[in-house]
Amino acid sequence: MPLSSNLGESSNITQQMHSSSNISLHNLTVALNLTIQELFILRMLQGIFAGFVSNSNALVATETPKEKSGQALGTMASSFTAGNLLGPFIGGALASIFSYRVTFFITGGLLLIAFLLSLFFVHETDFKPVTEKKLDKASGVIKELRSPQLIFGLLLTTLIIQAANNSINPIVSLYVKQLMANHGNVVFISGVIAALPGIATFLAASRFGALGDRIGTHKIIIAGFIGATILFFLTAFVQNTVELGILRFLVGFTDACLFPQVQTLLTKNTPAKITGRIFSWNQSAMYIGNIFGPLLGSTISGLTNYSTVFIVTAGIVVFNLILFRFNVIKNLQ
Repeated sequence: MPLSSNLGESSNITQQMHSSSNISLHNLTVALNLTIQELFILRMLQGIFAGFVSNSNALVATETPKEKSGQALGTMASSFTAGNLLGPFIGGALASIFSYRVTFFITGGLLLIAFLLSLFFVHETDFKPVTEKKLDKASGVIKELRSPQLIFGLLLTTLIIQAANNSINPIVSLYVKQLMANHGNVVFISGVIAALPGIATFLAASRFGALGDRIGTHKIIIAGFIGATILFFLTAFVQNTVELGILRFLVGFTDACLFPQVQTLLTKNTPAKITGRIFSWNQSAMYIGNIFGPLLGSTISGLTNYSTVFIVTAGIVVFNLILFRFNVIKNLQ
């Protein structure tokens, strides 16, 4: 991911989006693979070219006036969330109607459409390639930052946000099963509850982004931390799936206050010529959080119980708020 955005600064970002869109060819090739080894290699290759979202966010960040960046990146977050919600549903339906191979063919076709749309309709204005050799290294990028502590504080914020949110993922269906005493359609209810935060984020991200542009993005993030802390703590004491569903839906609104708004603060405090690099670092921080979150949640639930996971997660959010206060708030102009 950092390599893709690094190339995006020395060449046109839209060109990197076009290159990233070539994952459509990998999906078409996956449909033809014959062995597990071939599938493994092809999926690795797909990951190498998976810089489309990161470059898209960087392009929106650089092309949008900074006073409107919150709303723009919030809209991008809504689109990303909508895709994450619809993807598993559509993929499962296609696999049921056709087969796994046909699903890869169809996915490759959809990605090819995305490639063509970006090729013909997405154009970067006033592009100036970065030719300074010092920016080839991370140390050179850091020297360009007005406040490195603020930027790295935001990267750490992203990592902890993702770790906290994903610590819940391994236990949601198990928690539902426990609340339902293993009676009823546990799989369906688990799926609905898992989707509820995404629905709320989809509805609210752009609105919170616009509000942050008016009153201060950092205030939206602080409100998100406070709300998430309260909701995670309350979730530990729910008695039925209705209460769990309501709280998980409300958590989606706090999600809309966090990750998209962190990206907005990065945009507002990063020089345009290194925005792609900083966004790639933020994407890497997100993936690290995605790795450690489920490990943390499954470990805690294995040692104690499901309720403890939510209490610990609430504590992690409080810790993140404290770090945000010292690393980011104090360094904002």
